[in-house]
Amino acid sequence: MALVRGWLKIPFWQRVLAGFVLGALAGWALGPDAETWFGPLGTLYVNLIKMIAVPLVFFAVMNAVASLHGQKSVAALGGRTFAWFAATAALAVAVGLSVGWLMQPGAGVAGLAADPGYTPKTLPRVVDVLLNIVPANPFQALAGVAIGKDANGANAVVPGASTVLQVIFFAGLVGFALVKLGERTAGLRRLVGEASETMIQVTRFVLEFTPIGTFGLIAALVGAYGFQKLLPLGTFVLALYVACAVQIVVVYGGLLLTHGLNPLKFFKGAAPGMQIAFVSSSSFASMPAAIRSVTHNLGVNRDYASFAVPLGASIKMDGCGAIYPALTAMFVAQYFGIDLSATQLFTILVASVLGSFGTAGVPGTAIVMVTLVLSAANLPLEGIAFLVAIDRILDMMRTMTNVTGQMLVPVLVARETGLLDTAVYDAGPTEVGIVRESDVA
Repeated sequence: MALVRGWLKIPFWQRVLAGFVLGALAGWALGPDAETWFGPLGTLYVNLIKMIAVPLVFFAVMNAVASLHGQKSVAALGGRTFAWFAATAALAVAVGLSVGWLMQPGAGVAGLAADPGYTPKTLPRVVDVLLNIVPANPFQALAGVAIGKDANGANAVVPGASTVLQVIFFAGLVGFALVKLGERTAGLRRLVGEASETMIQVTRFVLEFTPIGTFGLIAALVGAYGFQKLLPLGTFVLALYVACAVQIVVVYGGLLLTHGLNPLKFFKGAAPGMQIAFVSSSSFASMPAAIRSVTHNLGVNRDYASFAVPLGASIKMDGCGAIYPALTAMFVAQYFGIDLSATQLFTILVASVLGSFGTAGVPGTAIVMVTLVLSAANLPLEGIAFLVAIDRILDMMRTMTNVTGQMLVPVLVARETGLLDTAVYDAGPTEVGIVRESDVA
């Protein structure tokens, strides 16, 4: 027990880095035998991630929608808030795909050869992709079996990740029903919230296996292909930081300008929340500072902010749930030499936007959404092995993008609905730096 407690006291990112380094050394020392000895650890880790994906998304989305109940002064703003969540997520996906296309982070990565037996699955038409979002049997979708239309219009089993899109649709519908029924479902809403918290805790348990999974994945990879295959990953890190910077500065800044707001004042006021997000890699940990920044520094109505910011911390993930999966999809496609079709690009867009609503605001869960998006687009999952080892570096920028978007949307909606105190916004923050949780009103 003392050994376990000592292990858990080590910062998570240091444990993952240790797994990466030790795995690389083990792979270098054992050569091809490393895949036989340690490859199963990586396989087990990937299976654990797949195990938690559907229930995590189901309860996170349902709980987020059900939280609209009782917010009488805010419920009318829910549709507008969700619309901006979706719009900015779609723009984030576009940024991720564009940067991936321009920088080609997967083109120079020599390593795993594409499976000679791998052939892309026959993709349905775009209209069928939309129709398949609505599950004919939600219980089949929850079980990972979805019946939809194939390319010929006949009933067929839809590829696994389409079930996740169906789960998100069904979870949202049930969440709205809980809101509509009001106090009659108070107990069920509470149960859904507890289930969501339980799945977040289960996710934390699974993520504790990340250092060991990283060790297995990297040991097998280095053993088979050597160190030189890992060096080009620096291009992917740079691509992600560039994409997030474009989203924050160009997209968010441009939206503020179209609303007649000074972007520099926004970024100055939002700085405390952004700082905590970068350091902690957690939207939930950043939430108190984000609420304080939005209300005290940016002038958003306090009642609306108390609804919109926590909701955003649950489902608004432009960095983790939109940019990162889209960029990873481009990386994997380039790495395996797969030309993405228009249907695949559309599927990536839909899966990323809807998936970003289901990403829990805890460190590390972006890998879940990457798995969902790659599966939805029928792309091989093996490329994830590269990125897990450098996830801590990626997660800092992703989370800062998440939290910045979570603060942006309340400002935009408040501006459109007269709930923004422009005098406070224009005056700028009265406090600079990290805001403590105890300071949040």
